Amino acid sequence: MFLNKGRSQTMSTMNQQLPEGLFNILSRLGLNKLYPNKLTLRSLLEINKDDINTSPASSLKEIPWYFLRNLLQSNAECRSCVQLPANDEENEDLFSLDLYSAEDSHSGINALDLIVALFLCADSFLQQEMALRMSMCQFSVPLLLPHSNNSQCCLMLWALRGIVKEWRPHALSESKGFIEDTIVDANIPIYSFVRLQNSSLSKSQMLNLVLSRGQQSHNIFIHKDMEDRAVKKEIANGLVEVFWSLPCGRENLDIFPEPVAFANLRGEISESLAQFSFLVQVSTATFVFLDKVEDKEQEMFNSLRDFRRNFFLVVNRKDSRDDMMSVKRTVEQLDLPKNNVIIKDKSVNATYFSKKLCAVIKTSLESANKVTTNLMLEKAAELGLSVDEGKSNEQKKAAEEIVKAIGEQSIPIYKKLDLPLQGENWKKLSKLEIKLCRLNDCSDLGIEEYKSQLQKEKSQIKEEQARHSISKGIKGFIDNLFTSDKEKRDFFLKWMKLKLDTYSREKLFQLRIQFKEQCETKDAELIKELDQTLLNSSLGIEHYMREIGLIYEFSQNTTEEMSRLPRLAAEMVLDGHPLELLDGDASNIPEKWVSAVLNEVHNKVGKRSRLLVLAVLGVQSSGKSTLLNTMFGVQFPVSSGRCTRGAYLIFLRVNEDHRGELNYDFIVLIDTEGLKSADLAQLEDSYEHDNQLATFVIGLSDIAIINTAMENVTEMKDILQIAVHAFLRMTHIGKKPACHFVHQNVAGVSAHSKCIAERKRLLDQLNEMTQIASEMEKQPTTKLFTDVLDYDMEKNNWNIPGLWHGTPPMAPVNTGYSEAVADFKKHLLETIKSNKNSEPTQIPEFLEWMISLWRTVKYENFIFSFRNTLVAHAYDNLCQAFSQWDWQFRKEIHSWQNKTEIEILNADNDSQVEMWNKLVSEKKGELSAKIQDEQIKMKEKLAEYYKRKDRRVNLIEKYKVDFLNSIKSLATEIQLSVRTKLDCVLELKVSKKKAEEIQKKYRVLIEEAVMRKIHVCKMSHLSDGELNNFFEEMWSASTANVSGLEERDIVGSVLKQLRKNFSNRNVNQELLNTDLRIIGGSPFRVTYDHVDRFKAEFVDMEKLQIFTDNNIEMCTQYLLEKVETTDDYHDSFTKDLLEKVDKNLEQHYKEYETNTKYETDLKLHICGIASRQFLKMHQKFLSNLNPQTQLEKYKPGYLSDFIDLYKERDHCQRKANDYIQLCMKPAVEDFINRSLGIDIVDEILTSHHSAEYSSRSFFQFSLQKELLLKDDFKSFLEYIGKYENYVKNWIFQHIKQQMTQENTLYKLKNDKLQVMIKKITTAIEVASKDPDGVSLPNNNESITKLLDGIRSNLIKDISMSVEDEKTILFQIQSTSHPFINSVKMALENLTTQLQEQFLRCEDINKMVGQLTVKPQDELFKRVFGCGKQCPFCETPCEAGGKDHKLHSAAIHRPQGLGKCRYRDTNKLVERLCTTEVQRNSSFKNADTKGEFHPYKEYTTYYPDWQIPPDPTIEASDYWKYILVKYNDEFAQAYGAKPADVPDAWKTISQEEALNGLKDAFNIK
Repeated sequence: MFLNKGRSQTMSTMNQQLPEGLFNILSRLGLNKLYPNKLTLRSLLEINKDDINTSPASSLKEIPWYFLRNLLQSNAECRSCVQLPANDEENEDLFSLDLYSAEDSHSGINALDLIVALFLCADSFLQQEMALRMSMCQFSVPLLLPHSNNSQCCLMLWALRGIVKEWRPHALSESKGFIEDTIVDANIPIYSFVRLQNSSLSKSQMLNLVLSRGQQSHNIFIHKDMEDRAVKKEIANGLVEVFWSLPCGRENLDIFPEPVAFANLRGEISESLAQFSFLVQVSTATFVFLDKVEDKEQEMFNSLRDFRRNFFLVVNRKDSRDDMMSVKRTVEQLDLPKNNVIIKDKSVNATYFSKKLCAVIKTSLESANKVTTNLMLEKAAELGLSVDEGKSNEQKKAAEEIVKAIGEQSIPIYKKLDLPLQGENWKKLSKLEIKLCRLNDCSDLGIEEYKSQLQKEKSQIKEEQARHSISKGIKGFIDNLFTSDKEKRDFFLKWMKLKLDTYSREKLFQLRIQFKEQCETKDAELIKELDQTLLNSSLGIEHYMREIGLIYEFSQNTTEEMSRLPRLAAEMVLDGHPLELLDGDASNIPEKWVSAVLNEVHNKVGKRSRLLVLAVLGVQSSGKSTLLNTMFGVQFPVSSGRCTRGAYLIFLRVNEDHRGELNYDFIVLIDTEGLKSADLAQLEDSYEHDNQLATFVIGLSDIAIINTAMENVTEMKDILQIAVHAFLRMTHIGKKPACHFVHQNVAGVSAHSKCIAERKRLLDQLNEMTQIASEMEKQPTTKLFTDVLDYDMEKNNWNIPGLWHGTPPMAPVNTGYSEAVADFKKHLLETIKSNKNSEPTQIPEFLEWMISLWRTVKYENFIFSFRNTLVAHAYDNLCQAFSQWDWQFRKEIHSWQNKTEIEILNADNDSQVEMWNKLVSEKKGELSAKIQDEQIKMKEKLAEYYKRKDRRVNLIEKYKVDFLNSIKSLATEIQLSVRTKLDCVLELKVSKKKAEEIQKKYRVLIEEAVMRKIHVCKMSHLSDGELNNFFEEMWSASTANVSGLEERDIVGSVLKQLRKNFSNRNVNQELLNTDLRIIGGSPFRVTYDHVDRFKAEFVDMEKLQIFTDNNIEMCTQYLLEKVETTDDYHDSFTKDLLEKVDKNLEQHYKEYETNTKYETDLKLHICGIASRQFLKMHQKFLSNLNPQTQLEKYKPGYLSDFIDLYKERDHCQRKANDYIQLCMKPAVEDFINRSLGIDIVDEILTSHHSAEYSSRSFFQFSLQKELLLKDDFKSFLEYIGKYENYVKNWIFQHIKQQMTQENTLYKLKNDKLQVMIKKITTAIEVASKDPDGVSLPNNNESITKLLDGIRSNLIKDISMSVEDEKTILFQIQSTSHPFINSVKMALENLTTQLQEQFLRCEDINKMVGQLTVKPQDELFKRVFGCGKQCPFCETPCEAGGKDHKLHSAAIHRPQGLGKCRYRDTNKLVERLCTTEVQRNSSFKNADTKGEFHPYKEYTTYYPDWQIPPDPTIEASDYWKYILVKYNDEFAQAYGAKPADVPDAWKTISQEEALNGLKDAFNIK
């Protein structure tokens, strides 16, 4: 009750404000809250659920939205929605007279009422759009709108302003000329049709017949017979609609030779006297439809006697004599000529009668008065009618003031004076940027000097641009935009557009005629000149907005006023105004401006700006803009007097309720100039221009629509070729837009099936184009179009009928066209909704992509020139993730390896070696399975990573194979390494067994001797000194003949491995009589005998010597690292060493053209050094295992046992201490050393330095930054010349630094110690009890059982020698319980002892050498990569993984830093390879066999390197700065002369060098 009461109060209030009929209509349609004028175009353009759900309206309140949605898609069937589906079955009495009662109004609405209601609720701009769309559908549009602005009616001039029409009067038929104008300003004669109260002939139907040449093909004016059930008009009476009949210049098609306007007053005259009076006074003729004339109507006619000659009475003759007499009386009183009375008899059908009316109109046209806008305004004012333009008079005047300033001067001169920033300098800047990208015209200047000169010219132009003051016209334009009232701003912009379009049409008309004539002459120069004149003579809002953008672009100080400009433009973008992305006149993008505007948009929407970018590409005038306009209801220019080039974007909001489903906040539409302009195709750069534009637009798109006309096969082939080029380029840079082909002008119900063959032919063409394009783009592996894109022949092709249903200008939009476009849109949105695989792009990422894409488009070779921060970030993120997986993989295997080694070492010593071999074989099988599992896990992680939506994985799809290969390579590397290590452990086990057997033999002898001596000595009293002497005598006798392990022939083993390395080469004869012991003692010197004698002249022997020395140094470093360990020599060490040499030779043999002799001599030299080092290693190992040494270790213990036994003292605590110190302590230290390396790596990777090791690129950045700040030439020299050694040393120093900070090493060791002590304590507790939990008996025998139990409980963690235990337990006299307590006490002492040892400053070099896992090696593997260096400047590769297809680096160096010099001057080369690859220069070296080869085609010789041009000239500032700073030092070090560096390089500061480094590595 309460709710109903409130509702009735609200309705009562509205009733007081609105006429009842209007209130009822608005309420039923649900439009109450939108009245008056609150419904905006912007709200209708939002993407919402209705764009997918296109089913008809199911309630009255859905009807307005169904109508508007279809109208904005130019669907001529939009008016058919006014009736809800009927349910006639509910009417039981089929013959009831009340079958169609008043209640039927609840199931429908009169179409005219709907239109009136919507115009009343629409704001001025939506009214204009509705009128435009209705006109396109060839519907009549409102001229006078009733119930508007609290007056009787409103003259809708503003609403009609947007309608621009083209027509050809018969007078211009021969010349093929035409007229294009806004319909409001065209001064067309108006013929009005009205009716009296008594009129049975439908004037609307009659008008439709007149305008359709008697054929009822199109319902221009709504009439009652159109609807299923007649619904009475409630608010439409008083509406005056207007329609224009326009000639096409063909007499057989045109109804009238000149344009004619027809006005139709709804309802009878007596209800709308003001409208009738207005029409009478502005019309050439007024046709009054009537059956008879009432007295009041006669009076009305009499009041308009002055216009009686314009009256035509259309009488529908009935049988009533009285009716005809009333008509006769009116004719007489008005003194109407006989020709002004047109009578329709019953015998005359409607078609015939319409022809009669048509003839009357044609006759009157000869003396027709043309109606001007001023006349209408004047009459409206006289009659008290409101005018919709009234509210925008202020903005109209402001626009007129600006346009008026153009005056009589030509548009080019006006633009030069008032819009100077977009003039020649802006175009020059564009050309300079292309020159910087291509560097083809450096003439006599050095290339780097040329680049600096171009950069200087750019700076000068920018400074010159910045000095321009803002013109009066632009200031006025900006001032009118800066208003808080958005409606006023929009009015101003619309008036500016209308005025400028009108002005441009007038100025360009003659130019376009000339251009057309010249195109027929095929004079390319003249065509180019006229094309430029056309461009210069175009003037629209975009030019004013472009000037504002350039004011901001070139501003050097960001004042508050300046920063307001992008905020203003951002508001306009959000209001639906297009933003110029690419200035087509200058072929340039104002990056600073576009970025500022879109970033403001991003901020204004709360940084929620997920974008779906949709673009259309097509041939000029192929209907691509119309396609977008129809699909989304936007207003990209379609036909205008101006020539627009470039690319524009419009932001369409996604409705809040729909964002979750679509996963986007905006759909961005990009419209471009047409490709393959027939007029411009003759110009030499047109194809390149089209390719650039297509690449740029497709590169920005998530969805690319290729618009073609099926009837033009040649045109279609051209557009396909351009599109395929663009798609191919995108695929190779990681962008895969969805592609749809729209074939326009395909009609007929069988079109789909007929086009199966066409689609197959299209796919064949696409495949053909793909092969051609891939060869042109130097990507010959791509064979099929489906290799480039996911293309479905069924789902990615759309056949759309022709746009017009008939011959323009009188043809309506084809309903089939609108519906096909609507279906296409629905499909696109449904696909977007269901496909959420990738992370949507937000505005900042869109801008990054756009800028890098545009920069790359300007290079000649797009694929090899593309650099993008989004791709770099995505790739870097993947590299970081891969590094983590890599380390997890390695760590897991290290852990397994550690446990396995302990298991092998703890294998039963009494077993045969065959059993150990079997155990190792089983473990190798287990290793393969373990690695396979880890490999699968890693592949799954990679697959999961590529499914993520937040890492832009779509951009790095092409690298997936590289990382899969790297996983395989990693698995292979680890498998070989661990298998070799297991073999080494087996050899260690065997060696230990041999040593322990010898040790055991002599232990027994010693123990027997001790017991004999005790027996002898007990017979007398001896002092300690005497006891010592007795013991020494016994010891010497017992150990006199202890033999050590046999020394292997290490030199022979190394030589054997060397021969294996050369097994397939014919050099074994040279190795037969080789004695490695005397080789490698002196420095290795390269000679000409070491290089190919035919190419010796191309080889730099000095560089070869340096390469050789570095190779030898690297191998020596490897040997020193091996010798530092306590391991024994294994043949795999020599094999690894030779593989390192092979790898280095393989990388550089082409560069130095070395021969087999060089390889043999070098390997012999290195193996000579290795044989001596490995012999030392082996001898150290034997020394550590020497039974004599081991026995000497226990000598003090035996002496103590001897004395204690003699004196019968308690030695329980001493024995426990010996057990802990001699058995347990080495095992604990070994446990710590086995796991400490992994812990150190983890510590480094989780510390504040972790970022340095997160990826190779960041590691490079960290290295180079430190070098810069360190400012030490020797460090730079080592970094460049001995890169691998430098990296290893840097990492090692970093580890040392990290371990010494805050007792980090102590903490890591102590953590491991505590883990092990806890395990030992637990093992003692478990071993001190029987399996049933009862303590061991307190006797001597239980001690052996105790130690066996401790060892078995720790068997998986540490390895302890049984022989050592037996030595320590010799003649132990204690019982188990005291011994257990003593062991526990000794263990506590060991903990304290080791902790104190950890705290003491130790030699980290020595400590790291003893670790099983070398942290420096693990970190080196993580950041070093493949080790390949740039063939030109020797910059190291930074690509992720190891098995990548292409090597790359973020920043390259001047080639002189890699020792390259000019042959004729011996000066270091200052040129950059990233510069050379973009210009027409050549190189020659041993790889090219001394022949010059173009840098641009460097991939011929170096196909595995990708060297893109620097993204900016500042990108290589770092190395330019270094070369300038140390030019003399580098020259001296390389035995060359200093480089000639450009003057511009000398101004680079250290800070600028660091900034350049940050930019190159994308460090923010």
